[in-house]
Amino acid sequence: MVATAVRRSGLRNGVATVFVVGSTAAVTTIEFEPGAIADLNAVLEALAPRDADYQHHLRWGDDNGSSHVRAALMGPSVGIPFVGGALVLGTWQQIMLLECDTRARRREVVIQLVGE
Repeated sequence: MVATAVRRSGLRNGVATVFVVGSTAAVTTIEFEPGAIADLNAVLEALAPRDADYQHHLRWGDDNGSSHVRAALMGPSVGIPFVGGALVLGTWQQIMLLECDTRARRREVVIQLVGE
């Protein structure tokens, strides 16, 4: 999606910001392979366990307090430079939308390009 947006824009050099709307999802970069994904999930479970007690649960009567914490730790956006009309990413580096919520959600992703 992001590479296509850059190509279609006609811009050659700049920065693509990728932002997910909502407080229970995140955007990051990672080598998208099963081992790295398992490792990321293990770290998130250690930092914000699903079965922990969250004040958010008490306030709203739901079960996604861990989702809010995980998304806040990861962040809702990344900025990726592009040069010569192509994203500057490492060989195995990919942009990833991480759904942190406890139920399926439809997500809006905003791509904003600044450049020349």
